[in-house]
Amino acid sequence: MESTTRALPVTPKQIAYARSLALRNRTLLPWEVQQDRRSLSTWIEAQARLKPVSDMDGLPTSRQVAFAEKLARIKRRAVPDECFRDRGLMSKWIDGNR
Repeated sequence: MESTTRALPVTPKQIAYARSLALRNRTLLPWEVQQDRRSLSTWIEAQARLKPVSDMDGLPTSRQVAFAEKLARIKRRAVPDECFRDRGLMSKWIDGNR
């Protein structure tokens, strides 16, 4: 007797949660994954572990900005505008002006 394993259909709750994770992580929800409950569950577990993508991730922290402004007052110069839009640039400016 040949054993055939049928893929269980995904549940509406699974699809809804997977779509919300895809939006949060700014990724695509592959069509193939949506066809099988087990593979969708695996995809959900992997996506749920990811840190959410944020527009704020690249911006300097409030502590960096405060320290840079303090250094700028002491050195009597301005912090370049592009430093306020990029954490790495702010860090380099701070290191160069200590």
